[in-house]
Amino acid sequence: MKKDPPTLSEIVARGELMSADCPSRSVLQHVTSRWGVLVLMVLAGGTHRFSALRHQIGGVSERMLSQTLKALETDGFVLRVSHPVVPPHVEYSLTPLGREVSEKVIPLADWIETNFPRIAAARQSLERTA
Repeated sequence: MKKDPPTLSEIVARGELMSADCPSRSVLQHVTSRWGVLVLMVLAGGTHRFSALRHQIGGVSERMLSQTLKALETDGFVLRVSHPVVPPHVEYSLTPLGREVSEKVIPLADWIETNFPRIAAARQSLERTA
């Protein structure tokens, strides 16, 4: 029995990362960006305030950290809790969905760190031949 090809709504609902119109691509970009991975890694260790996150993630600007947190919050990975005090006290933590995705990206970051000498050697080898 021949199966009908999937409808456009089925394709969009499932996500087709190789398709230029795939809505999953923005989530992939948020999660796998340099700052997205690092935020997920830090928040996997527990709740943090903005300043503590910025301190732990060397080199990130306030603007980039704010954008990254907002994107991850929009995707349902980060929970932002604002306490009604003066000065403002805002805390960030992972949602259950955020914990799941952090469990996927942390091994990738660990693999890169572990294998960085090999990566650096490959880079040097390519530079010598260029």
